[in-house]
Amino acid sequence: MQSKLSPEFDPAKANFAVPRYAEASLPVRSLFSDDPVWSVSGKESLPRVPFEPLYPVEGQSFEQANAPVNIVGDPRQMRIAIVTCGGLCPGLNDVIRGLTMVSIYQFHVKEVLGVRYGYPGLARGDFVSLNADKVDGIQNMGGTVLGAARGMDDIDAMIFHLEERHINILFCVGGDGTLRGASAIAARIKEKGLKIAIVGIPKTIDNDIPFIARSFGFDTAVQAAREVLLCAHVESKGAPNGIGLVRLMGRSAGFVCASATLSSGDVNFCIVPEDNFHMGGFLNTLEKRLERRGHAVIAVAEGVASQVMPSQGKDPSGNDKMGDIGPFMKQAIEAHFKSKQTAINVKYFDPSYSVRSIPANSEDSIFCWNLSRQAVYGAMAGRTEFCVGYWHGYFTYIPLQLMHGLHKSLDLNSELWLSVLSITGQPSDWRHG
Repeated sequence: MQSKLSPEFDPAKANFAVPRYAEASLPVRSLFSDDPVWSVSGKESLPRVPFEPLYPVEGQSFEQANAPVNIVGDPRQMRIAIVTCGGLCPGLNDVIRGLTMVSIYQFHVKEVLGVRYGYPGLARGDFVSLNADKVDGIQNMGGTVLGAARGMDDIDAMIFHLEERHINILFCVGGDGTLRGASAIAARIKEKGLKIAIVGIPKTIDNDIPFIARSFGFDTAVQAAREVLLCAHVESKGAPNGIGLVRLMGRSAGFVCASATLSSGDVNFCIVPEDNFHMGGFLNTLEKRLERRGHAVIAVAEGVASQVMPSQGKDPSGNDKMGDIGPFMKQAIEAHFKSKQTAINVKYFDPSYSVRSIPANSEDSIFCWNLSRQAVYGAMAGRTEFCVGYWHGYFTYIPLQLMHGLHKSLDLNSELWLSVLSITGQPSDWRHG
């Protein structure tokens, strides 16, 4: 594994069971016997996916996602809604389109609704109708056609509008804050005794959501970051003592930074939040690099700011607002070499918004379609308060409660990080720079 989970996670105490909101007793083929898409239906059950496949332990496994044999009711009488929350990410429109198309063409649902601008839009009852024509071609566009917003809102107001519009399934597309919100909505729905399924679809460029080997948008982000690193390398070689400094996404996890470093092959320093960063050691190492080669490329993840800059408070999602590590690093580098009376040329790149606002690449588009498909399958089979995951090569259903308070981070003992150290030649301990 290239990642590790928060240390408080104990698989022996974890509950891997996905809740049900209704019994699935209606055979799907009895409704759509002439539909070729159901000529090969799912199975009653598939082998579960072990949490740790090399050392499987009974009870520590996820449900494997699967096309349903039985569903909770006639989907032709059902309505579904889709809400996208948090920041933008490549693939959001692919997920919206996938959920819409699978619901319409495989289950013939009565209505598909989109929620405008996240949970606040749901609390206002801001819905738009979606159909095949309205989602046609949106997979080729960046962003989300529904708009997105950060932060939670009045849960009872949201549930009121779900009931008012007779919505049976709500798909919540977003990161850890969105998934916490989905779990809170599901808990309140359960308290009220309502039969509305709440389904999470994980979205994060940073790839830091637990129990998910890869989140959609990550592959596209790495590809886009690689292009910027290539430009930084060209700029660094175009001037004496040239330094290309690139700030990449990664609040608490350095997966984008590490993967883009490996992909480009031109990065000399990859600085990630998981590593204990020491500015003095880094500057000494950078100085030696310039003496030896005359240029350098630096990739730094945004989350490194938490180690060298004070917090700026909280954002609407409850995350720490960090200082901007890019300009901070640029200023520190320039000040260091000025004190050494050494002339340098620093070119600073911040591709954050251009990376997150582009359309998904082919790998992510395929991945988004399959996440969407499995999300609809799980809800139609009676599951609720779950997230669609991808673990050890299988799509899975993960209880949202299991994810509470956990994060995934880059394992500094993993093959991924060892590859980074190998390709950059940077020290494994910055203090020894």
